[in-house]
Amino acid sequence: MGTVFSFDIRREPVAGTAHALADSLAWLHRMDVLFSTYRADSQISRLDRGEITLAACDAEVREILELCEGAARVTDGRFTAYPGGRLDPSAMVKGWAVERVSSTLYDAGAHHHMVNGGGDIQCRGEAAPGRPWRVGIAHPFRRHGLAVVVDGVDLAVATSGSAERGHHIVDPATGRPATELASITLVGRHITEVDALATAAFAMGEAAGEWVRARQGIEAYAVNADGESWWTPGFTAHCPSLRPTAVGTPAA
Repeated sequence: MGTVFSFDIRREPVAGTAHALADSLAWLHRMDVLFSTYRADSQISRLDRGEITLAACDAEVREILELCEGAARVTDGRFTAYPGGRLDPSAMVKGWAVERVSSTLYDAGAHHHMVNGGGDIQCRGEAAPGRPWRVGIAHPFRRHGLAVVVDGVDLAVATSGSAERGHHIVDPATGRPATELASITLVGRHITEVDALATAAFAMGEAAGEWVRARQGIEAYAVNADGESWWTPGFTAHCPSLRPTAVGTPAA
């Protein structure tokens, strides 16, 4: 997937955790083989070239493309599995893989953990008894600096932005790179949903504020291209130091 996965398991390890980690790593490598757009022999690359049919692909490929279709519907096409006209569901795969691995660990008895896949984060339980997980959000204009720190239990966090890869997210509505935002972070419960919607929200630009506000269980923090920040009112539940503010209103 072109990125690094890390696992942070808290409290005493339980029987089966090591086995679940080994299974998860093997599964992640298999998903990379299936979905990598950098591999000419991956099923996604072959499907894009028309060398195989969807029916001939593994069940995970069909599942991902169904999830992409659902995300396209709820975002009015701002999420797409065909950026630039080529099949590339990477914006769905990473968050989905993070959540799948998190579920494997939870089912094995590791009820307090964090899985981080290239900045897409799924937290389960608590960081310590009575202590929530805390996740720092990188500031797009301050190298090594944080914009905010969010906290919570059973929390999913995903950020889309241009700081590391430039303006690589194209707005399907215009066919041009999205440039109104420097970054947008979404928080919710499930990283599969949060990650996909973060990509779509970035493509929406400043209009994402009202759109996210209408999504139950999802909150947003954004930094505009001019460096001003805004957040949805419910985001303050994860970052109490922020004052309530209207959607799209720059911070003081």
